[in-house]
Amino acid sequence: MTRWLNPDEQRTWRAFLFASRALLDTLDKELQRDSGMPHAYYEILVRLSEAPERSMRMSDLADSLASSRSRLSHAVTRLTEQGWVRREDCPTDRRGQLAVLTEQGYEVLAAAAPRHVDGVRAHLFDQLTPDQLAQLSQISSRLLDHLDPDHELR
Repeated sequence: MTRWLNPDEQRTWRAFLFASRALLDTLDKELQRDSGMPHAYYEILVRLSEAPERSMRMSDLADSLASSRSRLSHAVTRLTEQGWVRREDCPTDRRGQLAVLTEQGYEVLAAAAPRHVDGVRAHLFDQLTPDQLAQLSQISSRLLDHLDPDHELR
């Protein structure tokens, strides 16, 4: 039998859902306006910038972003057209490909990051008290432990 949400749970669920969407939409619009890229492309550049040799297997990159391989492939094609990423054959697996952050891509990311961090701070961190931030951290960690027990997204 389904345990329906009570009115308080329903309000909490909708507030969480709409606040998450509004935050991500706002950050996406700001990145588009300030840097000419969607948040999804920014996340790809960030992951590559943090990887050894600024390079990741395409399949690992897709997994780390919780993205389908076809969606990631399309995004990497666009980033390649911009000159921000290049594809290379994987030296250890003939079927695999690597996505590699170019120097130009790193420079674009370095230019976009300060404004993006300002947006994250303004729209999230500056809106919460220190106690609320601690609670948000605990809640988020708890949800990630449940939803991502193998730590594939971290």
